[in-house]
Amino acid sequence: MATNMYFSQGSRSEQQLYEEIIIESLKIYGQDIYYLPRDIVNKDNILNEDASSRFNSSYKIEMYIENIEGFDGEGDLFTKFGVEIRDQATFIVAKKRWEQTVARYDNEIQGVRPFEGDLLYIPFSKKLFQIMHVEHEQPFYQLKDLPTYKLRCELFEFSGEDFDTNIADIDGIERQYGYEYLLTLDSASGGFTLGETVNQTFSDGVVMSGEVSRWSDSDRILGVINAGADDGLYHSFITGRQIIGTKDVDIGIGVANSVATVSAVAEDNQLSNTEQNTYFDTLTDFLDFSESNPFGDPS
Repeated sequence: MATNMYFSQGSRSEQQLYEEIIIESLKIYGQDIYYLPRDIVNKDNILNEDASSRFNSSYKIEMYIENIEGFDGEGDLFTKFGVEIRDQATFIVAKKRWEQTVARYDNEIQGVRPFEGDLLYIPFSKKLFQIMHVEHEQPFYQLKDLPTYKLRCELFEFSGEDFDTNIADIDGIERQYGYEYLLTLDSASGGFTLGETVNQTFSDGVVMSGEVSRWSDSDRILGVINAGADDGLYHSFITGRQIIGTKDVDIGIGVANSVATVSAVAEDNQLSNTEQNTYFDTLTDFLDFSESNPFGDPS
């Protein structure tokens, strides 16, 4: 026997009403979350992953955090290698609002749903979460409709990604934890600004470029992150050659690019305040391969 012909199992008007009620509930009980789509820069077709990702846009959208008593996951783990924070969270977002707020304004998004690998930034806790799985069938076909996405996320681990979202707290993550070159300059006409791109051309024509992360007029030290060469090979900035900015500055006699000569190059990969990389570099007998060392290779 068929279902009752006098009762609808989900007309379009009922679906729209149900969807609008969900959106209103998310606006009342949810939080403002920044959605950061991941841009694929250099895809590895063998491993099917992106070795260097970029996040150059952000969209504020209301989401409900399903974890009402705190973040899920294993929490803070104290190991012999340091403290690991393994927070997890589940976010609920309305499909209609995601399409209106994110997909509609980002021409680089190719899909019709949130993707694994995209990021969510929570302003009140100042944490970045990475989407690990997108569940689109919960609740299960209420009124024959699927109006929400459930985003299961883990705390994001920064590994050199490029952030240009115009949100100071988000972009500051890159400047704080990114691999940085420290260039000492002999002079700088007009100085440099944060986010500016600088270039250095080698004698063989290879161009090394990067993004300014800091600049000090007093000691003329320029910080550069996201550095790379146009030939795709590994290079480092060198001394004795000029470095040129890409933003016009007023030098008193007109407008020109900042130009300076690099006199010293140092590298800073300080990922935490307790790291001891610099100290280990000064040890001459850190690796001992003599016969008296039970953990070394016998000579």
